[in-house]
Amino acid sequence: MAIFGKPQYSTVTVKKKDIPKDVWTKCPKTNEIIYNRVLKENLMVVPNSDYHFPLDARTRIASLLDEGSFQEQDANIRSLDPLKFTATANYKDKIKQNQKKTNETDTVISGEGTIHGMPVNIAVMDFRFMGASLGSAAGEKITRAIENGCKNKNPVIIISASGGARMQEGILSLMQLAKTSAALARLSDLKVPFISILTNPTMAGVMASYASLGDVILAEPEALIGFAGPRVIKETTQQDLPKGFQTSEFLLEHGLIDKIVHRHKMRDTVGRLLTAFGTKAS
Repeated sequence: MAIFGKPQYSTVTVKKKDIPKDVWTKCPKTNEIIYNRVLKENLMVVPNSDYHFPLDARTRIASLLDEGSFQEQDANIRSLDPLKFTATANYKDKIKQNQKKTNETDTVISGEGTIHGMPVNIAVMDFRFMGASLGSAAGEKITRAIENGCKNKNPVIIISASGGARMQEGILSLMQLAKTSAALARLSDLKVPFISILTNPTMAGVMASYASLGDVILAEPEALIGFAGPRVIKETTQQDLPKGFQTSEFLLEHGLIDKIVHRHKMRDTVGRLLTAFGTKAS
């Protein structure tokens, strides 16, 4: 039997102040705390540091095209589950979860519109939907946007943001790399311009295919752009990599992209390019 009993400690319950969620965001560049409302009003660019957060596809389209000019096409195209993929999770369930989260059917939104009155066909990737992985539905929508550009002789704009191919669709996903590239070859034969815009991140199969085939390749500041990730490359080559070698700044310095454009200046920059290409207002 114990001689001394356990001491009785008094406990004080402190009620934490309720802090609303999704009100603040920390800037990865400066650790500055900023209101989400301010970020959204500034197209998800931190005012003081100019750090570019990802932007959803519809907001990006609205910021680039003339107001009210966008007409969405092929909105009914969506991913199925051709391989009955269940290795890590049920693919059908994952698609439904992402559709509910983003209120979009798949990774790509495509259609036609105008920039300063000049007609374009456009496809925009939304990183919120499964990391904007390229599945058969996304590849089909991009291909159709290019084919519509061929048909109408309209310049094509593709805004990329992707982690690469969608593993749940296997070879059907990889086929999209060749399909989109072949469509761009037909566009090039017709002398119709293709402007590729790279955002953070644009990686793997997407960068190895249509994203790198633009007549002009633009990129947002400090975007991560490449094929394999830095860790994979280092382990494969057994070499130390240059600092920031997969940033848009590094790629511009080494001639792999044509220009880095701030998000707020993208619309006017693309407009000037379209004029230089001889595009006429509709």
